[in-house]
Amino acid sequence: MSPATALETRAFERGGYLVVRGLCPEALRMRLLAASAAHLDPLLGPVEYESDVGYPGSPESREAEGGDTPRRLLNAYTRDPAFRAWSTGQEVGDQLRAIFEAEFGHQAVRLSQCHHNCLMTKHPGYSSATLWHQDIRYWSFDRPELVSVWLALGSENEKNGALKVIPGSHRLELDRGRLDSALFLRTELEENRALLASAISVPLEPGDVLFFHCRLFHAAGMNLTDEVKQSLVFTYHGADNQPIPETRSALLPSIPLQSG
Repeated sequence: MSPATALETRAFERGGYLVVRGLCPEALRMRLLAASAAHLDPLLGPVEYESDVGYPGSPESREAEGGDTPRRLLNAYTRDPAFRAWSTGQEVGDQLRAIFEAEFGHQAVRLSQCHHNCLMTKHPGYSSATLWHQDIRYWSFDRPELVSVWLALGSENEKNGALKVIPGSHRLELDRGRLDSALFLRTELEENRALLASAISVPLEPGDVLFFHCRLFHAAGMNLTDEVKQSLVFTYHGADNQPIPETRSALLPSIPLQSG
């Protein structure tokens, strides 16, 4: 598929996100699903469990009913060749280089192994809701210029917990008081209610990909269906945008993408 067009990169600059339909080739998606199945049953670590996060709907502890429900299979890049082929491949790389050139002024892009880099799952019965947040709250780089790539391995919709975004929120500078102690948006505040009124859901079909800015406010609901939802999520930064030493963002080396 061709790199993002000028119209698409302008849409990303304006809204903070871009959906590219059918970006993942079907044969590769089947390989990714097979790799995911092999790592989910039997469950292969490292794993983040729903009970670890304490979000709404998650089990209270690992010992509680559903406490062993996986939320994320970590270190996806090193888990399987299919994950590496997708995360650093030309389909993703071409789109990212176009976005990074238009948004940040450079094309040399690296995959961070420290953030996202996971198979994200939402299991029936015990999946949690993720509140409104910006990913940059977790990350430590010279500049807040990172983009995440979310691949839907199956259909994603409001019923099974698809992502919701607030278009244009990556450009906002909010007072600290509009966020709670964990840096989630405080939904009880009138000024935040007005912002949340502009939120939209981002439904995806198998093979669709969502690119979104690290400062974009986003959230997701619980999975209310009978099937596991699976997504591969990776995060990228410019080669000249370095992680700050001695932070979590600098724990593992970043990976160059395949040449365009």
